[in-house]
Amino acid sequence: MSEFEDRLKKAVARGASRAESLQSAEERKRQEAEELKRLHTKFRLELSDHIEQVIRRLIDMFPGFRHQSVFGDAGWGSACVRDDLVIEKGNRSNKYSRFEIVVRPVNEFNVLDLQAKGTIADRELMSRSLYQPIAQVDMTRFRQAVDDWAVAYAELYAMKRA
Repeated sequence: MSEFEDRLKKAVARGASRAESLQSAEERKRQEAEELKRLHTKFRLELSDHIEQVIRRLIDMFPGFRHQSVFGDAGWGSACVRDDLVIEKGNRSNKYSRFEIVVRPVNEFNVLDLQAKGTIADRELMSRSLYQPIAQVDMTRFRQAVDDWAVAYAELYAMKRA
């Protein structure tokens, strides 16, 4: 075999080896992405259940609120809503209040993103957010945030009602 044929065979072998390593790297990335989506779904389901329980307990404290499930492009979670009729000096108006906590959909940043918004009497008084990379999520921290945000909203609502 000539030196050229030997070099040619080695080049073909190196090319095949590189192609195989690129293909396995792409496969690893695909598997990692699937695993992150699976983890996000697991965390989302767990948090959604906790959010619903917390929102329902909040509704028990303030009769008149209605429960709403939240799902779709905005995320998954729960909300409580109420419209209050206000009559001042013979004028009639409605005052809208809403508290919502959602887990945002998975995105290109691969983070678990929890968001809360609170409106009382047509004024948004609360906006909170917590996020962590999916691979480093501390569920205790997320559950605690849900609890803390609900308590903060209840305090604000009770204060505005008085």
